[in-house]
Amino acid sequence: MTRTVHVPKELFDGRRYGFAQVVTVPTPFGTTVHVAGQVAWDADQKITGEGDIGRQLEKCLDNLAAALESAGAKLDDVGALRLYIVQSEMRQGKKIADALKARFGDKLPCSTWIGVTGLADERFLIEVEPSPVYLNR
Repeated sequence: MTRTVHVPKELFDGRRYGFAQVVTVPTPFGTTVHVAGQVAWDADQKITGEGDIGRQLEKCLDNLAAALESAGAKLDDVGALRLYIVQSEMRQGKKIADALKARFGDKLPCSTWIGVTGLADERFLIEVEPSPVYLNR
C-alpha cells in the first residue's frame, strides 16, 4: 500500500522542515489520515494572534480543517485532540474551551491538554495534534 503526502495550499509547506502536513495511508478498510500538529501560522508563516491563545487556537483549528479537507475529511471526523500548551498559558482554560466549543459545538472531541515549556517558535502558545482519522469512504 502506498501512502500519499498532501500539501494543502492554506498551510505552510512543512517538507522544507522535514515533515509532511498531511499523509493518507490506504488500508483494507478505508483510509487513515494523519495530520501534523497545527500552529497559528498561515501559508506564509505569519503568525495569527500573537500573545492571544484564543486567537491562536482558532487559527490552529482553521489549519486543521484545511489539512483534513485536503484528504477528504472534516473536523467532525476527529475523535481526539492533543493540545500542547505553553506552561505559562495553562490558566487560560476558558479561552481554550471557548474556542473549542465555538468550532465543534456539542460534538466536542476527546482532548488531552499537555503543558510544555516551549514550542517550535517562541511566539506559539498552543499546538493542536489530532488523533488519526479513519475514513471508510
